[in-house]
Amino acid sequence: MDALLTKNKPLAKTIDQPKKQISGSEALLRCLVAEGVDTLFGYPGGAIMPVYDALYSYSDRLKHILVRHEQGAIHAAQGYARVSGKVGVAMATSGPGAANLITGLADALIDSTPVVCITGQVAEHLLGTDAFQEMDVINTTIPVTKWNVQISKAGDIAGQVAKAFYIARSGRPGPVVIDITKNAQFEMIDDFSYEVCKSVRTYSPKPVLDHATVEEAADLINAAKRPYILCGQGVLLSNAQNELLAVAEKANIPIASTLLGLSAVPVNHPLYVGYLGMHGNYGPNILTNECDVLIAVGMRFDDRVTGNVSKYAKQAKVIHIELDKAEINKIIPADVAVHADAKEALSALLPLVAKNNHHDWFQKFREAERKEHEKVIQFDIYPVTESIKMSEVVFELAGQTKGEAILVTDVGQHQMVASRYYPFKHPRTNVTSGGAGTMGFALPAAIGAALAQPEKQVVAIIGDGGFQMTLQELGTIMQYNIPMKIIILNNNFLGMVRQWQQLFFESRYSFTEMQNPDFIKLSEAYKIPALKVEQRSRLNAAIHNLLNIPGPFLLEVVVEKEQNVFPMVPTGAGVAEILLEAQGTRHQ
Repeated sequence: MDALLTKNKPLAKTIDQPKKQISGSEALLRCLVAEGVDTLFGYPGGAIMPVYDALYSYSDRLKHILVRHEQGAIHAAQGYARVSGKVGVAMATSGPGAANLITGLADALIDSTPVVCITGQVAEHLLGTDAFQEMDVINTTIPVTKWNVQISKAGDIAGQVAKAFYIARSGRPGPVVIDITKNAQFEMIDDFSYEVCKSVRTYSPKPVLDHATVEEAADLINAAKRPYILCGQGVLLSNAQNELLAVAEKANIPIASTLLGLSAVPVNHPLYVGYLGMHGNYGPNILTNECDVLIAVGMRFDDRVTGNVSKYAKQAKVIHIELDKAEINKIIPADVAVHADAKEALSALLPLVAKNNHHDWFQKFREAERKEHEKVIQFDIYPVTESIKMSEVVFELAGQTKGEAILVTDVGQHQMVASRYYPFKHPRTNVTSGGAGTMGFALPAAIGAALAQPEKQVVAIIGDGGFQMTLQELGTIMQYNIPMKIIILNNNFLGMVRQWQQLFFESRYSFTEMQNPDFIKLSEAYKIPALKVEQRSRLNAAIHNLLNIPGPFLLEVVVEKEQNVFPMVPTGAGVAEILLEAQGTRHQ
């Protein structure tokens, strides 16, 4: 009877339950999780505080790394992106916080690094009133971003974040800024589902491959007697390393690398002939002006590669495979322009390229290598001077790591030396600031690299000048016990500027000599073990300790005070005018 009564009891009127609402700040964090973000780098402040409040409850899904300066946040995000292939994420507050990202944004734009920077902004009704810590982030960052957007309504967050990540990682990657007003961070909205963006109207990041241009390229390559491949970072960005090697191996073509293209081809590969550029290898530079077909893949003919454009490869037919149409014919006119993703273009090229052998052509590279070894390399790695040379430190590191480490370099002489002497074996193991030449890049970038690849050995090589630009990030390393290794090559000079002053300004060392702090005490103040080496006899053991003592470690190596880096293409000279020593002196 009770069961019957219950069964026949009239149903109560359904009461509409209020939909669950979330703040714009939580919506933002849900977007990041949906995009696969696991680590972000930032520094809190008033205008971004609602996001940080929401982040307090997301610590199990999003690891936030508190840096010591916003520039450190974006460089760390760059390092994370460069070794992982994912989009790096940085956060900062309005005004000065956002302004401190500018250097990193410029660096990421020119080096094609996918980064999304999220900045807080004053409330919408205060925009344009010169409110406390207000800055026009959108107009300020237009020149140094691939795209930027200001969000003033919480309901717009999901769509704009999806668009931002898509733009940052697609096509030629680059930095994006999302500026979110404080009211949008507080505003409550109905719960939502996030949809990853796959296209944007009027934005075509992947061009349609024109097979006719690939056939033209193949015809030139098959007829060439002295073909030559220049490998840029575009090969890494499109994951085209295997396709590049397949084409080169089939047609037996020598490959040289740009600074950012380093690690796309293992340096011990028989077709790899060296590193291009102002301080690159001798043969790859001079023989640019002897090849008959120049195949540039994923590179932009930077001035550090070409030297004087009027003297660059005038004898060669140029094939330029490039994703960014703006780079084609911008510096060096192309006889055949293949506007395409490198992986797709090389895959299409492979079956059209004929098997070949260029023994005599390779012999020219070997002869040039012997000449460089006699004039430069033997003195760099087996010095006759009492002082330790930067090059022998890199050579020793290379021997002990066997080329397996991720190498992060700052900007200056040490960068050029490391690029020449470290034997990169695997893709995405070279992290450096290329186009912008940003001193202070390496220390925070290595933090990002170490967090992205915790199973890999990460070594930052930094000059004494660049180290002092972002040394406060030792605090970040201390707080999170990041197991990265730091080598300071200390010559008490702004070395690259000093070299130019010596060679081209009659040795007038105008404000380049540095009085440095005690780097060992400084490191120990941050609870990071440290060691200083001044004698060559201690170098081997010191690097062994650096690599094998668990956790972070700092090694200061006092190096030759006035060492010059050769070879060198002087400003205004052609690549074939590269110097192996200072004119009128013996280089040693």
